[in-house]
Amino acid sequence: MGCMSPPARRVPRFLKARGHYSWPLSIELPEGEYQFEREFKHDFFAATALYGRMDGRQVVVKFGRCTPILFFPGRWIGRWLAERESRLYAQLSDLPQVPDYRGRLGEFGFIHVFVPGAPLKKGQRVSDQFFAELQQLIAALHGRDIAYVDLEKPENIIVGEDGRPYLIDFQISWDGHRDGLLPVSWRRWLTDRLQEMDRYHLLKHLRRNRPDLLPGYLKSLPLELPPHIRWHRRITRPLQSIRRGILHYLDPQHHHDPK
Repeated sequence: MGCMSPPARRVPRFLKARGHYSWPLSIELPEGEYQFEREFKHDFFAATALYGRMDGRQVVVKFGRCTPILFFPGRWIGRWLAERESRLYAQLSDLPQVPDYRGRLGEFGFIHVFVPGAPLKKGQRVSDQFFAELQQLIAALHGRDIAYVDLEKPENIIVGEDGRPYLIDFQISWDGHRDGLLPVSWRRWLTDRLQEMDRYHLLKHLRRNRPDLLPGYLKSLPLELPPHIRWHRRITRPLQSIRRGILHYLDPQHHHDPK
């Protein structure tokens, strides 16, 4: 299972992970068949959609890239991304605020349980316990030598219908035990820096959403951006702006659900 028949409308396929290919109309899990409901997100490296059953159960299907990048093969990227992200979901499956992992789907895909809720919004007032629980969740990842890395995006933090925080999208997360071919000491240094980024972005979200929970001395101090985050932004943000501009020009009506 993976790429299916192409739909009528076409955009340059190298800009989207699934190119011109449509979603499978249904998927089969041990408890029965799930039907396609809607697409959440479709970007350069991956595409995500919601599938559901008549009994109300829902799962998220994520496919890695399965189309070429211009004249270069891209399937290996999608295969590798799906393999490592599904491995991270499986490693963290015992944490109640990470969606339950349901297994692989063919060569490029994997499945996890859908978390009812909505992405965290800037300035949104959440419960007094929300950020304390999110801090505990991030600390649990760090205790396993994992860095989440993508905490800058509030849409990756789901405010569940129960009011609790959940993390989704581990596509660029870092496993200090298994990622990279660096010597152990270098890998440890990189893991520490990436975990420092997680703590910085957690504090930034806390300041934006519940500044009343900050200790008095932190409210007045500016957030000091670590040098490695500054360099990362200088490199990636112009590229992201160009890609988003191209996608909007090609398909201005396309809607990305941040969940």
